[in-house]
Amino acid sequence: MQLRNKDLLGMKELEADEIDLILENAATLKRILDSGNKKTAHLQGKSVVTLFYENSTRTRLSFEMASKFMGAASANIASSGSSVQKGESLLDTVRTIDRMATDILVMRHPQSGAPHGIAPKVRVSIVNAGDGMNEHPTQALLDFLTMKEKYGRLEGLEVAIVGDILHSRVARSNIWGLAKMGARVRLAGPPTLLPRELERTGARVCRTVDEALEGADVVMGLRIQLERMKSGLVPSVAEYARFYGITPERLRLAKPDALLMHPGPCNHGVEMPTLVYECPQSVIDEQVTNGVAVRMAVLYLLTARRNA
Repeated sequence: MQLRNKDLLGMKELEADEIDLILENAATLKRILDSGNKKTAHLQGKSVVTLFYENSTRTRLSFEMASKFMGAASANIASSGSSVQKGESLLDTVRTIDRMATDILVMRHPQSGAPHGIAPKVRVSIVNAGDGMNEHPTQALLDFLTMKEKYGRLEGLEVAIVGDILHSRVARSNIWGLAKMGARVRLAGPPTLLPRELERTGARVCRTVDEALEGADVVMGLRIQLERMKSGLVPSVAEYARFYGITPERLRLAKPDALLMHPGPCNHGVEMPTLVYECPQSVIDEQVTNGVAVRMAVLYLLTARRNA
């Protein structure tokens, strides 16, 4: 089996069997990260470029490390140091990269849908590394790998996602992907940051954080995205932390062995206090490692499809 499309644009476009394929390959490739010699020839002779119009540490670096671990020629372009500053359009930039014999382009853009509009117009395989407030598919995939390592399955899991749902592409990718995999999602956050249309996905919108966490298998905190907010959506950061933060008391409402997750970066003392972030149930550091494994799998599978 291989991926059906030349691009990885979102969880909406992936079928359940494709998600399973990526997770199976990620689990295998993760062994490379645990070995003494993190170098393979899976992408020997291939080229991977990262193009980021927004700041990133985890996503960009993990894609770069993933490509280098597997032997690809890799390069990074930041919009601040590119011809974008001279007025070049996104399409012209991507066409230029495409004509340099690039195999895979990993792209982050502040406009929702930007990768979807570009992908049909170029030969290079596009990987969506986050588009506006739409999707972040590889983050959801690494979250799934982390859950599956613990429970051996996704089907039937109760997953609570808490925080700034409105602005979170991570939440959307998780909601859409988990629904396809048979998990049940609960959402909690300030009413102003909780779009009701997400109920149409099958997710359950809860009135309180306590209701969302009760008996959950997985608790996922989300960063409050102040940079995307208009004034008045939350009274203050302190009030947000008081009513919507994941405290030790609230975490105890979940199952005793529930996983605590966060896509990072975390605002300590806002989404959760440091003692929760570092508690024994936290798999936040493991998510980072799994991010490299999942991105290795995505690059490998897209390259294999191009070779087919």
